[in-house]
Amino acid sequence: MADTAAPGPTRALIVANPASGSHSPELVRQVAELCESCLDRAEVHLTSAPGDATGAVRRALERKDGAPDLVVAIGGDGTVREVVQGLVPATGRATLAVVPGGTGNSGYKMLWGDRPWTESLKAVLTDSGIGGSARLRRLDLARLAETRNYVYLGACSGVIADALITARDLPLTGRERYARAFADTAAGYAPYPGRVTVDGRVVHEGPTVLANVGGGPYRGGRFKVLPDSLLDDGLLDVCVIGGEVPAADVPGLTLEAAHMDHPATVYARGRRITVERTDGRRLPLEHDGEYQQGIGDSATFEVLPGALPVWAPTTP
Repeated sequence: MADTAAPGPTRALIVANPASGSHSPELVRQVAELCESCLDRAEVHLTSAPGDATGAVRRALERKDGAPDLVVAIGGDGTVREVVQGLVPATGRATLAVVPGGTGNSGYKMLWGDRPWTESLKAVLTDSGIGGSARLRRLDLARLAETRNYVYLGACSGVIADALITARDLPLTGRERYARAFADTAAGYAPYPGRVTVDGRVVHEGPTVLANVGGGPYRGGRFKVLPDSLLDDGLLDVCVIGGEVPAADVPGLTLEAAHMDHPATVYARGRRITVERTDGRRLPLEHDGEYQQGIGDSATFEVLPGALPVWAPTTP
């Protein structure tokens, strides 16, 4: 859903995560200087702990005077996830712009592709609205019923989630760390017994390597797990890769969406999607790169149509 009549921003809160994959003080300085040169006011908040970005956005938007009408998230997909948690409940007060500063940066790529951040942010600040090169889009989100958290890019059960646990103990960084973690996890990975239900209809039941619900087409900045996903159609996509596919083959298949032609892949859309583990054990689940510790044997996702106001290019 596009909102081409939206006015351009005037006051920005810049939220930057120093722990993100490609963070640098120079990047934050450049973003701040660009915002200050184009807007009435810009302030920077450097996060200090998990959840800090969410709190900073909420506090800023609760101000009676001088609340920002633009939140600029500098970081990876995890940083954007936290910003979204604070921004969405206050929809109508502020919009979102994303500057890639992480490892995967899938959230930026699904909006702006490979365009440099200087080009995209300048368009938001100086050339937005009717006839401009940036427009406001209202993207669908998912809400994870068990935690009430908003899902920005997507959520995945199975091998992708378990690889996040493996990654914690590896003395590596960036994409190299997760690639190694995935390879170690996938070696001999045993698919879990699962069931996926879309709007009350069972679309998959049996051995499951992963079930991805979203959201954006990309995960990890490169892998087209949900290649047919539309960001604002009012529906959630789900892709299930069954046990006939070796877990180690998933990166190669999803890099160019070759998994879509595999008979063990199920792809569906709906407004309410439930992913279950049918043996009663805990469902391994992550969303937006964060492992979900408090999940039991199932997770239910509900679509929130048009919940996130975010700046995107006028022409794809």
